[in-house]
Amino acid sequence: MTTVRVPAGWPATEEQALAVQDELRGQVVLDEPGPPPGAGYVTGVDVAYDDERDVVAAAAVVLDAATLDVVAEATAVGQISFPYVPGLLAFREIPTVLAALDALPCPPGLVVCDGYGLAHPRRFGLASHLGVLTGLPTIGVAKNPFTFTHDAPAVERGASSPLLADDEEVGRALRTSDDVKPVFVSVGHRMSLANACAHTLALTPRYRLPETTRRADALCRRALRASTRARSPLAERAAGDPERS
Repeated sequence: MTTVRVPAGWPATEEQALAVQDELRGQVVLDEPGPPPGAGYVTGVDVAYDDERDVVAAAAVVLDAATLDVVAEATAVGQISFPYVPGLLAFREIPTVLAALDALPCPPGLVVCDGYGLAHPRRFGLASHLGVLTGLPTIGVAKNPFTFTHDAPAVERGASSPLLADDEEVGRALRTSDDVKPVFVSVGHRMSLANACAHTLALTPRYRLPETTRRADALCRRALRASTRARSPLAERAAGDPERS
């Protein structure tokens, strides 16, 4: 497990964070299809919080895209690096997520975030932010549509409908199991929306959420519990941000 400090010069105010988003947003690459589903590696990243101790734990879990077997995993624990502000969730998570990715013994391939990419009020959610900083192809697969609207997709697995900001399609509501609530897929970086949906379906053979997210969620919670036992008797409190739940 890697221990992470808040990077020097990290944004400390909402205004500073918004300025960083404005600066980096123009670096998002939207004209690449991304790697084909079922080939190479695909990595899930996720975080859990203990707000009472001001601690965040991140996990990165690499799967073989063809078999969905775990290839490698890494965790990092650090100080929460930014207060909770809707739309600025990435600034709470990225230093620790980057540390977990850096600790992997192999290239991560496609990175799947439990959150948003272009489906974000400023079109620069966690998946986009992480993609720009790492240069990796990234997608966001979220549990709810955040502030956007959509029609209900048909009930069968694979059905989808546009996730809309007024008339702009920022993602898709995608049914990953028959007659089960959809997930919300958006492009992060170096990936097409159609391919992002294809990857999401390849990662959900049995459950609503991608195997990448399920494995990373379990691992970051274990890392947070281990950190709690090592540092204090306070109980874990996992994240419940409306951007994630």
